Amino acid sequence: MQGIEISRRYYEKYGREMIHNLFPEYESRISVGIAGEGSDCFGFDDEISRDHDFGAGFRLWVDDEIYNRIGFALTRAYTALPDEIDGIKKYKIRPYGTDRFGVITISDFFLPLTGTSGAPESPIQWASLPDYALAATVNGEIFRDDSGLITGIRDTILNMPDDVKFKKISARAIAMAQSGQYNFKRCMNHGERGAAALAKAEFVRNAAALCHNLEGRYCPFYKWAFRSMLTLEKFAFLHDDLVSLVARETDEKCFDEIERISGIFADYFRESGLSAAPGAFLEPHAYEIRNKISDASIRNMHIMEG
Repeated sequence: MQGIEISRRYYEKYGREMIHNLFPEYESRISVGIAGEGSDCFGFDDEISRDHDFGAGFRLWVDDEIYNRIGFALTRAYTALPDEIDGIKKYKIRPYGTDRFGVITISDFFLPLTGTSGAPESPIQWASLPDYALAATVNGEIFRDDSGLITGIRDTILNMPDDVKFKKISARAIAMAQSGQYNFKRCMNHGERGAAALAKAEFVRNAAALCHNLEGRYCPFYKWAFRSMLTLEKFAFLHDDLVSLVARETDEKCFDEIERISGIFADYFRESGLSAAPGAFLEPHAYEIRNKISDASIRNMHIMEG
């Protein structure tokens, strides 16, 4: 059983009744679920993941007003819930629920991830945030949100504006051109195999992120990027190719695979109308896509930012 299901079962068996019985007048303003940083929030956890930060539990989100009224009492009630479910021990939270589970204000949840009390507040801020942070705001599952506050913010972040999408795609494409199509071969020619291996890894990292961004998704933290690729609709087919490329011995033959993968993206750019640039070299495609950005503050960012 994975973390999301454990969290849902723990809430349904113990949490729902606790909220209803002890906080009936606030019940509709307490949102419940699991989201944030951690493999369990993405649904990527397994038996090995249980060696740390593992246990049954759920988050309770409230706005600042409700937290000031009942935050302490709600935390005490959550802490008093049973210590296990189905043989799985409860996750022990730190005081005041500022941990993976327990009570937290909506603003305190989003602030470390977006720099604001909710969704990004400006196009430039949105385009400047790393994918892994945005991915952690929209993962997991919301079990209850009568007020719609959490769901509304998550929906806003999920609906990546076109300008932000174009910026991220252009940044990934030019990074792939620089690292894989240009620097990899030069590093190999210089006999710098270590530098070539880093260039290859940068190419693969940005390619995995590009697969996500082309589908309007945010790529999670690098160690989950490949697993997340398997959840994509259009680009999951590149999973094995990218894993093979980054894991294989670094030699000159890697360049042929880099070019083949780059050609797949170049063809997609043309077929989807993102770019009309010829050839497989991704740099001119990146600039064409960047030029589609209507917001000047984003368009004028450095081409590799985003």
